[in-house]
Amino acid sequence: MEQRSFGRTGRSVSVVGLGTWQLGADWGNVSEDEALALLDASAEEGVTFFDTADVYGDGRSERIIGRFLAGNRGQGVTVATKMGRRVAQVPENYTLDNFRAWTDRSRINLGVDTLDLVQLHCPPTAVYHDDRTFDALDTLVAEERIAAYAVSVETCAEALAAIRRPNVQSVQIIFNAFRRKPLDEVLPAAEKANVAIIARVPLASGLLSGRFTKDTVFPADDHRNYNADGAAFDVGETFSGVGLADGAAAAQEFKAITAANPGSTAQQALRWVIQQPGVTTVIPGASNTGQARQNAGAAALPPLPGDQLDAIEALYDKYFRAKIHDRW
Repeated sequence: MEQRSFGRTGRSVSVVGLGTWQLGADWGNVSEDEALALLDASAEEGVTFFDTADVYGDGRSERIIGRFLAGNRGQGVTVATKMGRRVAQVPENYTLDNFRAWTDRSRINLGVDTLDLVQLHCPPTAVYHDDRTFDALDTLVAEERIAAYAVSVETCAEALAAIRRPNVQSVQIIFNAFRRKPLDEVLPAAEKANVAIIARVPLASGLLSGRFTKDTVFPADDHRNYNADGAAFDVGETFSGVGLADGAAAAQEFKAITAANPGSTAQQALRWVIQQPGVTTVIPGASNTGQARQNAGAAALPPLPGDQLDAIEALYDKYFRAKIHDRW
C-alpha cells in the first residue's frame, strides 16, 4: 500500500489506516477475537496506522491493540491515541498533571513505554489558544512519555489554530464527500506547514457505503441511533449533521455517480478522500475482517475522474452546503 510522510515526525503511514472506535463501543458489539482478527487482516493488507482513544470502551480499544502489539504483529504500525474526553470538558482540566496521568494509563493499556502519537480529543476551543497546553505537551515529549503530539478537532477554525503551533504534528478532522469544508483552508494550510491530515468519518457514519435508506434501523447502543439528532455529542459526527433521510438520498446519488468504477461505493468514497491534496491518511472503521480488507483495497483503485468529481461537488451543493458548510 502507498505510504505517505506523516508530517515532520519522520514516520510514514499507509494512505488507508484503521479507526478503532468500534473496538470499544458505540457501534454495536465486536468481540475481542473478532477485533484481533480485523487488526491482523488490516496489517496483512498493508495498513500501518491505527487510530484509537482512551475513551473508546473506557480503554478497551487501546487494550485490544496492546494485545495485537504484544504478539509482535504490529511491527511497523504507528498507533495514534487520544486523551481528554474522560473528564468534564473545561479548559482547567487540560493540565500537565492530568496529561501525565492520562498518557500513563494509555501506555499501560497499549503496553508501550512511549506512545507514538497522542492527540487532544476535540478539547474545548480555548485549549487551542493556551500556550500552557502546548508547553505541557512539549514536556511529555521531553519526558519520553510520547514521541509526538497532535489534535483531533471539531471545526476548521480549531484546525487552523492548531496548525499554527510549531510542534503539532497532525490534525484529525471530519472530511468526506459530504463534509468538504476542510478543502477551503485547512488542507492547504496543513500542506504548507507540513502537518499531517488524518481524515476521520470518511464514510459519513456509513452513509457512503450506499447501503442505508431513510428507514434503516440501528441498534440501541449504536451512535447512529442515539445521536442522530446530536443528543449525546456533536451531531456532525453522525450522518454529516443532515440526518438519515437526506444523507441516505445523497448517498444513493453518490452510488449512481461512481457505479461504473471498479470497487464498491464505500471504496469510491475512500478513494475520493485519498486523492484530495493534503490528505495523509484516511481512517475508516471496520467491524469484521471483510470490511477491513475492503477498506484497504481502496488504496489500489484509480482516482475518480474529473467529471465524477464535479458531479459529487454538485451533490454536496444540493444536499449539504447551505445546511452545514459554515457550521464546522
